[in-house]
Amino acid sequence: MIARADALHALTREQFDVVVVGGGITGAGCALDAASRGYSVALVEKRDFAAGTSSRSSKLVHGGLRYLQNFDLGLVREALLERQLMVALAPHLVHPLKLVVPAFEGGSLDRLVGVGLNLYDVMSRGRRRRGEFAESWSPERHRVISGEEVAKLLPALAPRNPTSGYLFYDCQTDDVRLVLTVLAEAERFGAVVANRVEVTELLDGAVGAVDGETGESLRIRAANVINATGVWADRLRPGELHDEADIPHIRPSRGTHVTVSPEDLPLVAGAIVPAAGGRSIFALPWLGRTLLGTTDNDYEGELDFIAPDDDDVAYILDAANAFFGTSLTPADLTGAYAGVRPLISSGDPKKSVDISRKAELYETSSGMITITGGKLTTWRRMAKMAVDRLVERDSRDAPCRTHEIPLGQAVDPASLPRVEGVPEAAYAALASRYGHAAHDVLSVAAERGELAQRIVDGLPDLLAEAVHAARAEQARSVGDVLLRRTRLGLLAAPAVTGDGVAERVAAALAPELGWDGPRTAAEVRRFAEEAQAEGIRR
Repeated sequence: MIARADALHALTREQFDVVVVGGGITGAGCALDAASRGYSVALVEKRDFAAGTSSRSSKLVHGGLRYLQNFDLGLVREALLERQLMVALAPHLVHPLKLVVPAFEGGSLDRLVGVGLNLYDVMSRGRRRRGEFAESWSPERHRVISGEEVAKLLPALAPRNPTSGYLFYDCQTDDVRLVLTVLAEAERFGAVVANRVEVTELLDGAVGAVDGETGESLRIRAANVINATGVWADRLRPGELHDEADIPHIRPSRGTHVTVSPEDLPLVAGAIVPAAGGRSIFALPWLGRTLLGTTDNDYEGELDFIAPDDDDVAYILDAANAFFGTSLTPADLTGAYAGVRPLISSGDPKKSVDISRKAELYETSSGMITITGGKLTTWRRMAKMAVDRLVERDSRDAPCRTHEIPLGQAVDPASLPRVEGVPEAAYAALASRYGHAAHDVLSVAAERGELAQRIVDGLPDLLAEAVHAARAEQARSVGDVLLRRTRLGLLAAPAVTGDGVAERVAAALAPELGWDGPRTAAEVRRFAEEAQAEGIRR
């Protein structure tokens, strides 16, 4: 990305066809889609990119097997096709993941689950619309596997003597890295993006905003506004708007996740774990940890910082312990996080788990387009819906191109240049996170010996990534690095809230961001407050 200062300069001096409000995956997708169709685009985010729901997902790019239970077949079909496309467009970021539904202790496989998996297989294939996809990944069909194979894929379950299991496929990603990659591609097509810019008013032919760092008022001239703020979608309103039907009513649903050490819960594949209330949760290997979640409960409260609820954590651990025969407690957690889904309320008293995840498009009388609902997997379709409406309104001949635009460039870890001091395990992690841009991170690591060191012992993230994040990804704080540019706050919370980790990251950021000694110390304290508010310090 261009430097934030350069982005701010462009935002206030250029005139844009469209300003996208919201720097999560939907906003990033809208910016890429519009820019690749020839629109001049500005994107602003009031906090950091992906700081909301887009950094707090289950990390799955999937059809959503459980949505079949609600007969939401259109959503499942759409998501399955998007899943396959994402593997083709971003193979270093979106990886096929094996998932297992086991039977054990003499039990037999649930035939109804088999029926659902058959339908999942059929829906992931079928005919595509003409010209819609350039290429895609197609998974193997689900199959029944032996108890021995179940135990190899789910070592944590071996003591329960699994007898057989269903094996099927979905995909997994690092949600923040996907957002940053889509934003970088949007920039390549000419979009101007900036974080910490909050839109405060919608004007005629412009938006009023505030620079979150200086407090300076900004005026960004744009002919159109796309509201892609997710769970905040019903809070951005034109001043003259009085018709409540013109905007969605968001009903937030909190999802909590926890991570534990793979020594405590070893997995090679993911597992579908039964939980109380007739629900199920996931147990997934992710970035060297085991990820457990999620919950789905109505949420009322402030939206910027959402801590994991103690009852939700207990619910997840109870399900995992009953299933795997473990005795995990909150003291065993390596991390925990929570986010809220932007579910669209229809006014009925449905439980949040029963509300559709389908995206919806709204248009106000003033012309603002709001796109919300949906899920991580369907971000590209959501962006297409919004930009299609712009194109229709402008009577342009500008078809969507995002089905054929690669997201980053994959690289073989073995081809990366070796840098003195960089641990061998880091190269695969860098290739997966950055693709070809891993070369840039390694160039930073070669500048000074300490930058080649790990941030946290036992995990591959390098201090060079903090410097790269400040130079090339608009990272402006310790939290930006530890919670989003790396995921250490979710994977090693006890270490990042102690052990001098925040101090080391702040020291690496200081020369890049112009911090003096007192400012650096203040930024460490600021991260401690953010960690407390996010609930990663428990």
